[in-house]
Amino acid sequence: MKVSKFKQYLLSGVSYAIPFVASGGILIAISIAFAPMTSHGPDFSRAPFLKLINDIGTAAFSLLIPVLSGYIAFGIADRPGLVPGFVGGYIASQVGAGFLGGLVSGLLAGFVVFYLKKIKVPPYIRPVMPILVYPVISSFIVGIIMYKIIGAPIHDLMVNITSWLEVMGTGNKIILAIILGSMIAFDMGGPVNKVAFFFGAAMIQQGNYYIMGACAAAICIPPLGLGLATLLNRKLWTEQERDAGLAALAMGAIGITEGAIPFAAADPLRVIPVIMAGSSVGSVIAMLGKVGDHAPHGGPIVLPVVDNRLMYVVAILAGTLVVAALMTLIRARSKKKTEAASASASA
Repeated sequence: MKVSKFKQYLLSGVSYAIPFVASGGILIAISIAFAPMTSHGPDFSRAPFLKLINDIGTAAFSLLIPVLSGYIAFGIADRPGLVPGFVGGYIASQVGAGFLGGLVSGLLAGFVVFYLKKIKVPPYIRPVMPILVYPVISSFIVGIIMYKIIGAPIHDLMVNITSWLEVMGTGNKIILAIILGSMIAFDMGGPVNKVAFFFGAAMIQQGNYYIMGACAAAICIPPLGLGLATLLNRKLWTEQERDAGLAALAMGAIGITEGAIPFAAADPLRVIPVIMAGSSVGSVIAMLGKVGDHAPHGGPIVLPVVDNRLMYVVAILAGTLVVAALMTLIRARSKKKTEAASASASA
């Protein structure tokens, strides 16, 4: 199957997921921006209305992975793919497989239904196949694979990575910062991201604020960098992508890495390495600049509880510019190739 087909399927999921990212992310951003920031993160105890806004945003945001998965499956197998796609995406969230698990479950569900539809059945059974047989069988298959094959290895891998990070914590600071920055950006709020984040949060309890400082800078760079890229050269992006860019900027400002998911889901092979590079740059600068974060959170929103604030801002700006510049160059080059191919085809 052609790569362009896979991209079409991914874009199908992204187009439906973007409104969930935008609405949920912006509501969360508003609630956190106005809530007092403490050493334990945002404090909603004295702001019940902000807590309500945060809960609503979280509800919308929690649907991101199921919707992404469901509509990737829809792009492959049409309406019969929706049920196993949503089920697989929900399970991906439950087992901690995150955004990448959602991509896998969506593709898996779509192709399971696609091949089930090729099985010839008697004419009198055909009417019930799309509404009963395909959803039940495909959901069962996808559920078994997600729970028993994908979920357990991801859990074991995360435990091993956590143990490895604890050993690395006593080693070279630059290498550790590169690893943390890459992990934070890799799956944008998924299990790999969470391992790095919780490692940083655990170090706060031990009085080491530098690990969380490096993570805090890396956390906001993917959405900020991609959001900035959509502003630098608007012609390189669709209107939908520019809207997602504005939402990404808002989410990056309050440390929600998931704001980068719509871009990564649409073009993972190019976007993920770029944001990993940018977050690594920011993480290294923060580590070398002895940035300490006293709150288990990231982004500009935690500036009041950060040590060496100037270096923190420098780290975020540097990583953001790396992502924006690389993404702009890549998109511009891709557009030129597309235009050249169109010109040669019409000649």
